[in-house]
Amino acid sequence: MAESALPARLTRLSPLSFALLVAAGALLVASLQQVAPSPTQLAQGGPRMAELVGRMLPPNLEGAFLQRVFWRMIETFQIALVGTVIGVAISLPIAWLSSKAISPVGVFRHFFKMLVSLFRTVPDLVWALIFVASVGLGAVAGTMTIMVDTIGFCGRFFAEAMEDADEKPQEALFAIGASRLSVLCGAVLPDAMPSLINTTLFALEKAVRASVVLGLVGAGGIGQELKVAFDLFQYKNASTIILVIFAIVLVMEFVTDRLRARVR
Repeated sequence: MAESALPARLTRLSPLSFALLVAAGALLVASLQQVAPSPTQLAQGGPRMAELVGRMLPPNLEGAFLQRVFWRMIETFQIALVGTVIGVAISLPIAWLSSKAISPVGVFRHFFKMLVSLFRTVPDLVWALIFVASVGLGAVAGTMTIMVDTIGFCGRFFAEAMEDADEKPQEALFAIGASRLSVLCGAVLPDAMPSLINTTLFALEKAVRASVVLGLVGAGGIGQELKVAFDLFQYKNASTIILVIFAIVLVMEFVTDRLRARVR
């Protein structure tokens, strides 16, 4: 075979693609110079980190403190669980209304898609600040934050799962005059259920992590206890809380992984 007939190893770039690639490289280099840690900062920060870790050890294992951490952790899990359940319950109809194939509202489905995008775009801490300002400090603000975040997360993936459902059962139901709600319940949801369950489990796992952080802005949970420990320089208390959070996250990952495996 002639050498000219061999396929090119690299795709030729158009002038516009080459210019965009150069611009992206320049942006990366400039960003590395401005925000990446320098060797000096790393050299100075290492001993400080070691000193901080030394002040955090050994963790505080006093009975009264562990009991307080335990109840704060229970509150954190309650925030994640209730916020996820309510968020999933609201996500299902929103996903139905925003899905392309079976939405009963026609072009108005774009409104619900934009609503889901809004919930997903605004960060958790911003929603937490909004709800803390609205309903006050505590677990209620955290639950509302998890609820909105779950709608943004599940609303998108639920809609995609509904759109990817097998169309043949849907067509059969439409052919005999079934309503869109009947098609949803009789054809779409049974086919999309494994995906919906997987997304829900991911949302719960995500909510547990998020609810830990929400306490830093006063939205209840173990994060509030962690913030107090750092504010008062109680580093041994902080290390205990971090270890408890780590253990809870590991347990949640193990449980949700097992449940997802059974769903498959």
